[in-house]
Amino acid sequence: MTLMPPDALADRLKSGLLSFPVTHFDGDLRVDEARYREHLAWQSSFDVAGLFAAGGTGEGFSLTSEEIDRVLRIAVEEAGDRVPVLAPATGSTAQAVAQAKAAQEAGASGLLLFPPYLTEASQAGLVEHIGAVCRASDLGVIVYSRANAVLTDVTVAEVADRNPTLIGLKDGIGDIEQMTRTYARVGDRLIYVGGLPTAETFALPLLQLGVSTYSSALYNFLPEFALRFYAAVRAQDRVAVYSMLNDFVIPYIDIRDRQRGYAVSIVKAGLTAVGKDGGRVRPPLTDLTEEELAELTTLISKVS
Repeated sequence: MTLMPPDALADRLKSGLLSFPVTHFDGDLRVDEARYREHLAWQSSFDVAGLFAAGGTGEGFSLTSEEIDRVLRIAVEEAGDRVPVLAPATGSTAQAVAQAKAAQEAGASGLLLFPPYLTEASQAGLVEHIGAVCRASDLGVIVYSRANAVLTDVTVAEVADRNPTLIGLKDGIGDIEQMTRTYARVGDRLIYVGGLPTAETFALPLLQLGVSTYSSALYNFLPEFALRFYAAVRAQDRVAVYSMLNDFVIPYIDIRDRQRGYAVSIVKAGLTAVGKDGGRVRPPLTDLTEEELAELTTLISKVS
């Protein structure tokens, strides 16, 4: 498989909506390859700019390294000829480096670098962590700024200067001043991806700060609605955006916010609600109640 140059990947990703497919499990909570392949085929049949395998919505945090590799390879086989497939790089620096190398071998188009596991780190330490992963492969890398790895504008500029294959910053914080400082300092050297749950809520204001795309969990089960919403954001059609926020996104968030971890659980429930059987989440996450699933199904019926 031909390696996708980082600059070409950046151009593709910033041009459209991004999705993090769920990872399907069977009744024993093992990866269900058949259902996952079916989901990938459906997801890649629409005009989406990139799929991120085994990401947050894909419960990558609950997968073993072997499962991550398997899920990634399935995604590349099933959808890689139609849409870029990006892999996760997670955990310690050594683990993230190993995953970066494995991702290139598996035919991934790029990487999403998650924060190091658990431990806090200085900005200088994060610079070294990001650099090590960027040097581990030839793949374009997007770094996820959130949790224990919130990057300042100075740090973003430094890692962008040091690492030619760093192509993007995913923002999981939503700090307007910090994002403004970052874009003012770094400009279009990087692409900027909205990474707050639920991303649609923040999409229109963040567009003004250089965040041209975002990862849509809704795309998993309402791809056409998600693409309409994205088109309205890019057109800066405030009337359409706020209409869809009121009709679906805000009531959806009200259900999502009832329990910690529901940001993933509600996506699988959404698939079940549209007749595609999202299945269960792995512990420590918990599934929606039957009453909440019924409420979500009714809400979805109004926009699908």
